[in-house]
This record gives sequence, structure tokens and C-alpha cells, in this order.
Amino acid sequence: MVTTQRGRPRSFDRLTALEKATLAFWEHGYETTSVADLTRAMGISAPSLYAAFGDKRTLFEEVVEVYAGSYGAYGGRAFAEEATARGAVGRVLAEAAELFTEPGLPRGCLMISAATNCSTPEVEETLRERRNRNLATFETRIRQDVAAGELPADTDARALARFSGAVLQGMSQQARDGATREELAAVAAAAMLAWPPHRPEAVAAPGADPGPADPGV
Repeated sequence: MVTTQRGRPRSFDRLTALEKATLAFWEHGYETTSVADLTRAMGISAPSLYAAFGDKRTLFEEVVEVYAGSYGAYGGRAFAEEATARGAVGRVLAEAAELFTEPGLPRGCLMISAATNCSTPEVEETLRERRNRNLATFETRIRQDVAAGELPADTDARALARFSGAVLQGMSQQARDGATREELAAVAAAAMLAWPPHRPEAVAAPGADPGPADPGV
């Protein structure tokens, strides 16, 4: 009787190892985190890392997806749940102040800090595309609010989106430099003061169909 020889079962929990890799990249960035650093943090051997995750860049790509769907998901929730750009961006900045200084986690944002001194074009481009998509989300929602009369007609949507993104990125770096949660929360609040005034007097034209209520998506 012939039996099929199966490979040895994996001796580590993949999700736990991936979480440890996420924290390592978040803390040290992509370029300065070596395979030796990763295997030490993950508690596995190099052959096990390559077998389970591929090379360092492939592992990092998976880490980025994990981060975006967990720690970094606060941004998507804010834009899904808040009815206006002002509400969504204000919430993003306020919650970033909390995440960037959360005890037990690396400081700042992985999407921002991991790109520091990165000399791997593919990784640099991946992170840049994600940050630019975030800016595009900011700008799209701001333009919607201008069209709805929530913001003044002369609002520069692109500049306001980039300003908000610059504040978010600056908060990440300041967190890594030691800024406290309270200090970053104050920055977030001050940034929102730069937004154009709310237009509560904006109403639909007489006889106009207001359309369905905006669910905040």
C-alpha cells in the first residue's frame, strides 16, 4: 500500500506572525526592517517566512492590506458614517490623534512612516498610491459638499483636501517625535478651524426635488 507523503504542518500561527510583522514594519519602516528583524519579531525561521509569506516585499504588501483593514480602517468608517466632508475629516483627524499615540502600538501611521527613506520603487509607489487615494476621497467629498451648498461655492476642494492630508501626515510624524494624544487632538481641532464656514442657510431651490437622503457613503 502506497501512502502520500505530506509536508510538515506549519508550526506557527500565521495570523499571529503576520500581526508581529505588521508591528515591526510599523515601528521601523520598510527599508530598515531586515529579514532577520522580521524572523526575530515573528518567532519563525527564514525558510518558514519565505514558505508562508514569500519574500520581504510580498510580506509587506500583505501587511499593508492587514493594516488598512484593521488599524487604518478608521478613515473608511468616518467617510461611510459621517454625512459631510467636515464631519468625516474632523473625525479622521480626531481618531488619528488616538491611534497615533495608542499605548502598546508603534507611533504614527504605518502608511506614512514605512515610506521614510524607502529606496524600493515598488513599495514607495504602493504607499504613495494609497495616500493619494485618501486625498482623492477627501477631495471628492468636499466637492459634493460644495455642490450641496454645505460649503461655499468658492471653496478650493483640492487645496482643502491637501491641507487636511498634510495635517494628518504631520500628526503622524509629530507622534513619532513624542507628541502626546492631547497635543495631537489640539492640532486636529485647530486644523478644522481653517475650513470655510458652515452654510446652514443653504436650502434647495423652491420646487426642486431634494432627492434621497444622503446616507453618508
